[in-house]
Amino acid sequence: MTTSTAAGLRFDDVAVGDEITPVSIPVTYKRICMNAAATWDWFPGHHDPEYARSQGQQTIYLSTLFFHGFIDRGLGDWAGPDALLRRRKISMTRSIYPGQTATLTGRVVGKREVDGTGLVDLELMVSSEEGPCVPSEATLQLPTGQG
Repeated sequence: MTTSTAAGLRFDDVAVGDEITPVSIPVTYKRICMNAAATWDWFPGHHDPEYARSQGQQTIYLSTLFFHGFIDRGLGDWAGPDALLRRRKISMTRSIYPGQTATLTGRVVGKREVDGTGLVDLELMVSSEEGPCVPSEATLQLPTGQG
């Protein structure tokens, strides 16, 4: 597993098969509601338990925007400040509810240079105690060369 330094990862530091540093965050009612407020995502399933249950959910649940931000945070923690997110794709297959923990894991599945730009492809997963929830993909641009 490659771990980022304060300066961040460089393209040559990363190999196919490397795992990102896992990131976990406790999910609470407050976190879900504050995320809805911060992103202006006022869909009722993210703040109204009765509405969420009418959809067949256990209670309120994390939003799409939460998962985008959580994945970005995990990639930034792993790769450092000089990494540039070039692509992110997520699929939400299971909800995450208050009282659970969201955990991001992932690994490098590809590495290539395009016109002198170092690109790293990753397969990612956000899971809860109930199992996989948000399978994802990302491509990061990492600095190449020295210094």
